Amino acid sequence: MLLATVQARYMAATSRTIDLEWQRQLISQAQMQMSNTVGALFNLTADLEPESPTYQSLMSRLNAIQQIEKSLTLQSQRIEQQYKALEKERESLKTLAEKGAEQFKYLS
Repeated sequence: MLLATVQARYMAATSRTIDLEWQRQLISQAQMQMSNTVGALFNLTADLEPESPTYQSLMSRLNAIQQIEKSLTLQSQRIEQQYKALEKERESLKTLAEKGAEQFKYLS
């Protein structure tokens, strides 16, 4: 019974790990898109006067995008922490499962 519980928990942790990997990938893609957008906006501002309304508008957009990038970085860090915790849990569950299998082998 314990072995089945450990295996079920291991499978759930593995599933959650896969979900976190997917989220990391999506965040990474969004960060790349944001970086490309920031680069393009900086190129647009290169020929503008700092006092012009267009320049001010573009700088406002840049600031907003940079705030979003910071938020994505924080999300990525949280996901990384969760991922590491799940990896440790999976390792301990794997060890428990192996010990349970050994004990079951002796009982057979």
